[in-house]
Amino acid sequence: MAQVRYGLGQPPPLSDQGVAIIRATNISRGRITEANMLRAAIDDLPLDRAPLLAEGEILVVRSGAYTGDSARVSSDWVGSAPGYDMRVTPRAIESRYLAYSLLGNSALDQMTLASTRAAQPHLNAEELGEVELWVPALEEQRRIADFLNTETARIDRLMARRQAQGKRLDERAYASVSEILVPGILSSPLTQWPWTWLPEMTSDRPLVRLGYVCKLQNGLTVDGKRDVSGDVVTRPYLRVANVQAGRVDLGTVNEITVPRDIAERSTLRPGDVLMTEGGDLDKLGRGTVWQGELPGCLHQNHVFALRPAPDRLDGDYLALMTRTLHGRCYFESTGTKTTNLASTNSSKILSFPIPLPDVAVQRELAQRAQQALDSIENASQLLDRQLRLLQERRQALITAAVTGQFDVSTASGRGVDSP
Repeated sequence: MAQVRYGLGQPPPLSDQGVAIIRATNISRGRITEANMLRAAIDDLPLDRAPLLAEGEILVVRSGAYTGDSARVSSDWVGSAPGYDMRVTPRAIESRYLAYSLLGNSALDQMTLASTRAAQPHLNAEELGEVELWVPALEEQRRIADFLNTETARIDRLMARRQAQGKRLDERAYASVSEILVPGILSSPLTQWPWTWLPEMTSDRPLVRLGYVCKLQNGLTVDGKRDVSGDVVTRPYLRVANVQAGRVDLGTVNEITVPRDIAERSTLRPGDVLMTEGGDLDKLGRGTVWQGELPGCLHQNHVFALRPAPDRLDGDYLALMTRTLHGRCYFESTGTKTTNLASTNSSKILSFPIPLPDVAVQRELAQRAQQALDSIENASQLLDRQLRLLQERRQALITAAVTGQFDVSTASGRGVDSP
């Protein structure tokens, strides 16, 4: 039915121009994506062992989290290089039909079962060859492939529209918070040094250095060699991964045993505003308010705890300010950048210039901004639900068609491609 062979074992070095190398990370549910795709000069490729890809071949992920996922090589990817994955060359079977069959639930279940027999998920050519498929006559295979091409394209178009709407909602959230907390920042920036993105500040909203209205508490350093034989306590502690924009993720919280005096210096209090020291540049300095979700919780040294003066600065206002255009421009322009990450420090955080109206006004502005965010979040959740349902329909349609559960010559997908 098909010949299975491996692609090259080690990808060639990255270069500015050259042949695209399709790896497991570029394969997603029948699609080949360009995200983080490597390229190499043609002379660096071992073409004698792994010829360039031809249209109709199918790449199957053989190990890792997405073992068994696959994608067919379309005309767009002819001449690309295979990565770590197995490549299947169809023989006496419609290649599009085979590609869809490998995406059906029956084939995926069989590959999952085979791959999990080892300590780490891994699928070899022999196990892939043992996967049982429903193989009708060649003419029927073509009809099924034509039907699925049409119907999955309808669903994919609708999913693309919903994803575009989701991006617009993200932009709306960013713009709404920015304009509510810093009026004029989107429409009338002064372009004056040093904060070129800021509009003119009115007398009732002076720019104040954050350190004048806020204290900063450093967290504890995780040290496996620390002596914990005396007066110690065991507490949960937050890491950078726990601090998200606008929320704290408590799905996975570690515990640490430290001397009591260190714990007392690193204990969070309700109302503290958490900010991260490092990570992706666009997340640098993101803030969220700690509500005391875990009593006695500590925080790592890569997470700063800002403690606002209650009569000068509202914590919710500060946390939301870090999500505005002003906050993002400040932390991204002052952050120390490396190849993949960025970082800030306590001095830069305390130097953050924050518009400071009366605290009652801050609370009113924060409430307005949060209401706008809540409304947008509700719409985002509806979009996410629609995307999940569309993905489920796509998968169910493929599974039903490649297992003979309905006659595609009489089936119709009309109505799926609605606005």
